[in-house]
Amino acid sequence: MTNRWYSLFKAVLGPFLIVWNRPTINGADNIPERGPAIMVSNHQAVMDSFYLPLMVRRQLTFPAKSEYFTTPGVKGAVQKWFFSSVGQVPLDRQSADAGDALLNAATRVLDSGELFGIYPEGTRSPDGRVYKGRTGVARIAMETGAPVVLTGMVGTRNANPIGTNFPRPAKVHIEISEQIDPHAWAAENGFDPASRDVARPFTDYLMRRLAELTGYDYVDVYASEVKESLAATGSYPPGTEPETTTEGK
Repeated sequence: MTNRWYSLFKAVLGPFLIVWNRPTINGADNIPERGPAIMVSNHQAVMDSFYLPLMVRRQLTFPAKSEYFTTPGVKGAVQKWFFSSVGQVPLDRQSADAGDALLNAATRVLDSGELFGIYPEGTRSPDGRVYKGRTGVARIAMETGAPVVLTGMVGTRNANPIGTNFPRPAKVHIEISEQIDPHAWAAENGFDPASRDVARPFTDYLMRRLAELTGYDYVDVYASEVKESLAATGSYPPGTEPETTTEGK
């Protein structure tokens, strides 16, 4: 069920973003019209969470860092309203039980027959490439059995580079994959869906598929580690340096 703030967000900001960034979507019919599904996306920019809800008919619920909901003052109130209106729920990613909290939040959404969105990279890509995913997405998929729909965000980093608050007039595109049955994938690849052993290979499979879907290069390192290295030394960790600037499809 779509909440009124979600509808208001699409009505107020939607027309501007459609004209300004000319977003397009391919494969939207792969998103089920009803019932649960896990929308698994690469993460290029903050505004991924603007364009995807705008272009998908059904409401999406994403986990978001709790700071978006707890910042004091007027700015904090606006942030809380906005991220609530686009279907995001707070999650303390630094807590010891963050993994269980993510699984519980996702299970509630999926058990209600809704769409749950997640960025397995855990943070925005530092350079546009697709990075290694955290295994929480696999835990959710194997625990619930909900179909996975890959969501490739293309061009959002050009429209909303890290450090910018107002979108640039760059074209945005979204590629949607066919549904993936997590339990069927596990069986076909010799895994028990209930086993912990399936989490890493299934997550790696999804991230490599996302790289293929978007046309961006895949890097088998966590984006957070690359960001830490860039902040500390001003350089990429050995073996992760981008050969060229990749722009996707």
